[in-house]
Amino acid sequence: MDTPAPAMRKRAALLLAATLLSPAAAPAPSERARWKAEAARVTITRDTWGIAHVRGTTDADAAFGAIYAQAEDDFARIEANYLTALGRTAEAEGETALWADLRQRLFADPIDLQARYAESPAYLQALMRAWADGLNYYLATHPGIRPKVLTRFEPWMALSFTEGSIGGDIERISLTDLAAFYGGQRIAVAHEDAGPVPREPRGSNGIAIAPRNTVDGHALLLINPHTSFYFRAELQMTSREGLNAYGASTWGQFFIYQGFNEKAGWMHTSSGVDNVDSFAEDITRAGNAITYRYGTDQRPVTTRAITLAYRKADGSLARRSFTTYATHHGPVVAAQGGKWITQALMWKPVPALEQSWLRTKAQDLASYMKVAERQANSSNDTLFADAKGQIAYLHPQFVPVRNDGFDYAKPVDGADPATDWKGLHTVASLPNAIDPGVGWVRNTNDWPWSAAGPDSPKAKDYPRYMDTFGENPRGVHADLLLTGKHDFTPERLMAAAYDSYLPAFARLIPPLLKAYDALPDKDARRAKLAGPIGVLRGWNYRWGADSVATTLGVLWGGKMWREAGTFIQAEQINVPDYIATRVPDARKLDALGEAADQLTRDFGTWQVGWGQINRFQRLDDSIQPHFDDAQPSIPVPFTSAQWGSLASFGARPYPNTKKLYGSSGNSFVAVVEFGPKVHAWAVTAGGESGDPASPHFRDQAARYAGGKLRPVWFYPADVAAHATRQYHPGRAVLKR
Repeated sequence: MDTPAPAMRKRAALLLAATLLSPAAAPAPSERARWKAEAARVTITRDTWGIAHVRGTTDADAAFGAIYAQAEDDFARIEANYLTALGRTAEAEGETALWADLRQRLFADPIDLQARYAESPAYLQALMRAWADGLNYYLATHPGIRPKVLTRFEPWMALSFTEGSIGGDIERISLTDLAAFYGGQRIAVAHEDAGPVPREPRGSNGIAIAPRNTVDGHALLLINPHTSFYFRAELQMTSREGLNAYGASTWGQFFIYQGFNEKAGWMHTSSGVDNVDSFAEDITRAGNAITYRYGTDQRPVTTRAITLAYRKADGSLARRSFTTYATHHGPVVAAQGGKWITQALMWKPVPALEQSWLRTKAQDLASYMKVAERQANSSNDTLFADAKGQIAYLHPQFVPVRNDGFDYAKPVDGADPATDWKGLHTVASLPNAIDPGVGWVRNTNDWPWSAAGPDSPKAKDYPRYMDTFGENPRGVHADLLLTGKHDFTPERLMAAAYDSYLPAFARLIPPLLKAYDALPDKDARRAKLAGPIGVLRGWNYRWGADSVATTLGVLWGGKMWREAGTFIQAEQINVPDYIATRVPDARKLDALGEAADQLTRDFGTWQVGWGQINRFQRLDDSIQPHFDDAQPSIPVPFTSAQWGSLASFGARPYPNTKKLYGSSGNSFVAVVEFGPKVHAWAVTAGGESGDPASPHFRDQAARYAGGKLRPVWFYPADVAAHATRQYHPGRAVLKR
């Protein structure tokens, strides 16, 4: 509902928009002097893989250097992330992005963020100032870089993007519903979100092994995020104030999101906890007044004017204003069945940024748990290990207390006070698994009830809203690799991370073979499918670059997955279970024939090895993936996580390709050993740099595809021994 705002509020919104859109003024001499002083206190050392090892005098200096190094590697992705976080993407991409911007600005109000910044702790303000200074100094010293929109960064902007997971809570709000409510229009949505193409699983794997289950008596940690490729930088941040963290940092953020320090490591996996809820509000209009019923009361609906800018086809900027609505539950995001739907979710920018930063300095489980008491992690499970030998699975700390008699999977009655959130569960009351007797913890974006085998939390002891994901094939796979094993080494944990077993097909193929064997002798499918069935009958359910069975299995399963994708997602049904139990035998057989026909049509034979069509390719610095069969690419043996592969490669064909190309899945993989000294190994998809001219644009591609992790240089002597250049930000190279 695109309605005029009151004149005063509208003028204020326009003034703010004008301020945000104005070109950056030349920095004042005093500002340049401050930047140079900060830069002089920072040293960046690049190793043989282009990884930045940033050393600063203070923590703030390290933040300055880390974000400067990130900008050197891929400023475009930094800007893109903050255009999203600030609700300003339409200023670069045009009117179609307005609805995503509006969704973000329902929560991320610049005026509110500036006020929160002013009230935040002094140490956090110092970090945010250094972050903005690092980006602004990069732009000042690189005049050839042309930002699309953000020519200047302000410290408060860091509060718009405080937690580095892929897909924030806000993204659960439907853009289609939002546009219908505030714009009275239907919009096109991403094909993947609309069906019939189902979503590739996003999330991660994390495993922590206690000393009792390792050969050398050292705790081990597997860090294996599954995200869009090139989603994070890899770097090290150190200071004289006790900071020494290494790992993956989401582009534009000044903290290590998934990684380790000398004494502790942390890995985040997307959680199925229900902590984003919708409320159906009874709305009454009386003249200009809009109220909503709450118990026996009528409460006023809060209104707020939001003005957004967008890029027109001729390059000029236009603006569009909205009057938005909210109740105490949250902003109105849709209308259904004659009621307005409001969205409740965590919006705690300052505690969230504190938690993201402070946990990088935690030295053991006790100090990590103290940081977690801020209860500002809403979307991530954590797998933890430390040098004392403690391990843990930790549930997200932001979990509202609710009446478990209501089904929060759907909008609940906002007029009933009984549906309201009643504060937060304490950290101690969550389904955590701390130092379990079994000696391991893991999560694969599944429920917490199998996080530690027989020592896992029990579902009966917790409200049902603690999980909405259920189990998945990766969890089954992980349990097979962990149960009863007491001889782990770093090398064996790496091997486990790339174990080739596909448990989903162990469930799916036998019913297919049974259906084939039941065919009448004269059925034409018996002869047509004899060859593919013979290959699948002899399959050990393991992926491999030369495996024809993997090709047949993935293409066959993918056809049925796509056909049922929308329904499966809506009902949150396990994909392999659905195919095994609900797809008729005739369709299973026909889908196999279609897969064989497709291969013959595209490649001249159905006997195609998996690596021939499953490929990694990085052509240029475009943020949106695109591929070309005529250009060089690398075979990848592992598959989509949907089939239970712990090593995930989300690949599909594109309109101009016959081969499948990956754009998500394993993005950063690391194994960490916490002994007297920390040792680690890692690999990043493609390479560290987003510049095609850089030697580090795709120098890790072959290692990535082969699952060959490289040593991480953590200690100063090792960094120095493998350094290729050393410099202060904005200055000439000190050493090559």
